Amino acid sequence: MSVLVDGNTRVVVQGITGREGGFHALRCAEYGTSIVAGVTPGRGGILFDGRVPVFDSVEEAVRETGANVSLVFVPASATLDAVLEAASAGIALIVCITEGVPAMDMVKAHRFLEGRPVRLLGPNCPGVISPVARCKVGIIPGEFHLPGGVGVVSRSGTLTYEVVKQLTDLGIGQSTCVGIGGDLLPGTTFVDVLRLFQDDPDTDMVVLIGEIGGTMEQEAAEYIEKEFTKPVVATVVGISAPPGKRMGHAGAIVTGAAARADEKMKALARAGAVIAPSPAEIGTIAQKVLGS
Repeated sequence: MSVLVDGNTRVVVQGITGREGGFHALRCAEYGTSIVAGVTPGRGGILFDGRVPVFDSVEEAVRETGANVSLVFVPASATLDAVLEAASAGIALIVCITEGVPAMDMVKAHRFLEGRPVRLLGPNCPGVISPVARCKVGIIPGEFHLPGGVGVVSRSGTLTYEVVKQLTDLGIGQSTCVGIGGDLLPGTTFVDVLRLFQDDPDTDMVVLIGEIGGTMEQEAAEYIEKEFTKPVVATVVGISAPPGKRMGHAGAIVTGAAARADEKMKALARAGAVIAPSPAEIGTIAQKVLGS
């Protein structure tokens, strides 16, 4: 099995006629994802790549194609409207790749989505990929993934790729890899994904990659200690980051002791996670945990 996406996933790409949206829509389709529609207001009626129908609205795309997942590639200024439109059209999972989305727009999005049967992944995230289901929604490269039983969840896109390559080179396959993004107000948290992995019978172990800033890693540690029953290998990057300086992601800023990498790793270790001192060691440590 997999989490978030599977063989029943039918994707509509919001912004499919743009350069990035079109490029990654094709990469998702090449991997095996069912890309059933695109949305670009004013371009409805054309065919993207000669085969994918483009609609003026998500509502029309859902009605005509049965799309149940949205992949968002629109400018930051239009992201709030895109998310609200997808949710209103009955989309169950919205994967938002766009970075630079204003924090107040995300506050409004969270308020709108509260109580609705829809999950937002992102913004500023690489998306989700399941080698088991041969389905990816986002920008994660598919070529170095291997089907297996390790779930990966990360705040960093590029570190997700690096860690998966390590696992694959060691013959360790992955069930689902989820990039939750590095913004201050992500739609999906570590705990949300850990709950999904806990309920997935085919995920045997989880690799968690955290960053400085915020307290999501401590919240994950609390959940791991109290409810999670599977092995966790974790690392937190940013150990040398100077206090008060944002490092890359909008959420990667040390604003207090709890936001530091060392404090996050201590919390995860106390919860029972096996700590990798650096991302370069995750593969070998995961191999040892699986063999124990």
